[in-house]
Amino acid sequence: MKIRFWGVRGSLPRPLTSEQVRTKIAAVLQMARPEDLDSQLSRERFLGRLPASLFGTVGGNTTCVEVRTSGNDVILFDAGSGMQQFSSMLMKEQEHIDTFHIFFSHFHWDHLQGLPFFSKLYDRRAVLHFYSPREDLREIIEGQMRDPYFPIGLDAAAAELHFHTIDNTPLRIGDASVRWKKMRHPGESVSYRVEERGKKAIFSTDTELSEADFQKTDANRAYFEKADLVIMDSQYTLGEAIEKYNWGHSSYSIAVDFASAWKIRHLVLFHHEPEYDDRKLYAMQQSADWYRSHLKNKKIKIDLATEDLVVEV
Repeated sequence: MKIRFWGVRGSLPRPLTSEQVRTKIAAVLQMARPEDLDSQLSRERFLGRLPASLFGTVGGNTTCVEVRTSGNDVILFDAGSGMQQFSSMLMKEQEHIDTFHIFFSHFHWDHLQGLPFFSKLYDRRAVLHFYSPREDLREIIEGQMRDPYFPIGLDAAAAELHFHTIDNTPLRIGDASVRWKKMRHPGESVSYRVEERGKKAIFSTDTELSEADFQKTDANRAYFEKADLVIMDSQYTLGEAIEKYNWGHSSYSIAVDFASAWKIRHLVLFHHEPEYDDRKLYAMQQSADWYRSHLKNKKIKIDLATEDLVVEV
């Protein structure tokens, strides 16, 4: 499986501000030495040495994560503003893919707002499958694309649309199997686990981890234990998570504890606080790595979700 991140922010889109761009440029100029600018090669080497927080950006789009199976089936988790970036990629690269499987964790605005701008929704050759445990899935999507919220309705879609209310039966998409599990979040949110050829990847956005998620029950073991990849809500620092108890989000340190408890191989910190700039987010990743190094299970790989991140499982 190949996982690609198109939207990684929580709550609302947050593009770079002019001040943040100026701050990055100023920091880069301060780091440059005369010999770094002598030639094209020296400039490229200098750029290659820059920290990720200066050389690029984490990204400001809300949740959308693509899973590409070994059979080239396309699974999308949530339809935040990052879905438009995915849509642009399809048009730019002219990929001839017509079938898309779109799973919703829940229907807060930041997980749905990109769907009306998905180009394949208006492509008569496309087939879109929507999945959620909620029986009113179609009504929710129709309600979003309705006056006064959007100028055209879902009836303007040219694609072939299918709405699936899913139960506890594993769902097959090509060679992959998809399961879901309720997580703690206001109004409820679900995580999804994709398994293919013995590899497991879990998408768990908008999750406030609790004691129940650490309990060694048979159900938890079957779902979480030794997953190859977990994409986990880690919106806050520990202090903020305590202050914002019951807001439905986790801290990076609790996410690391969770990964350690379940022997997760690779943890991706996700659903970033919109008020945090790149420097703050990369500092949180460094703190997560430091914390991991003091745990019994030190083998967890930790990444910060960015809009250019691609993970092979």
